[in-house]
Amino acid sequence: MMYGFHWDLANSFAFALSILPILGIGLVVTIKATILGFIVALVVGLVLALLRRSRSRLVAWPTAALIEFIRDTPLLVQLYFLYFVLPNYGVVLPAFLTGTIALGIQYSAYTSEVYRAGLEAVARGQWEASAALNLSRARVYRDIVIPQAIPRIVPALGNYLVSMLKDTPLLATVTVVEMLNLAQTIGDRTFRYLVPLSLVGLIFLLLSLLCTYGIRRVEAAMPKTGIQMR
Repeated sequence: MMYGFHWDLANSFAFALSILPILGIGLVVTIKATILGFIVALVVGLVLALLRRSRSRLVAWPTAALIEFIRDTPLLVQLYFLYFVLPNYGVVLPAFLTGTIALGIQYSAYTSEVYRAGLEAVARGQWEASAALNLSRARVYRDIVIPQAIPRIVPALGNYLVSMLKDTPLLATVTVVEMLNLAQTIGDRTFRYLVPLSLVGLIFLLLSLLCTYGIRRVEAAMPKTGIQMR
């Protein structure tokens, strides 16, 4: 019995090594989708946050409604809408681009709230001093407010980066061949699901820990009073 156990363990280890290069292909897709989606979320989220803080209610209220709509609808529904509905109206996007846009849009609603909290955390005296100096609103945001808000929002943005990473398996529903998709395909062909699925879970765990470590390093290295914008 012990001999059989050792043989199975060795066989499983050999099987894991043999499928690692295949999962590596999916890993590249997963990392690319996460990075590109996060960039979209950062840019669009900042735009949404600034529009929501507009002095015009005609701008602020529709923006707030849009943010709530995005946050309160599932990512999977948004993926299906972009991939299956838009083609009926002449908008056809590649699967990977669709997944990246969906991830970015979904998380832009969350990052916009992070930005808003960071901007509102800046002391009111900074705004009043800027008004006294007759600085334009764009310059106030660029040179004074946003640099002070960045150190405050890094931890929250980092959490959403990890969450986005763990949401990438949903892209398989629109035919994006990422890690989980490949692991399931390997299991379907070999009838051995334990090893590929366990490997995917382990890789996601390692990636999440690596992201968390990197975020903490960035947070520790960043000046608490704000960064200098040039």
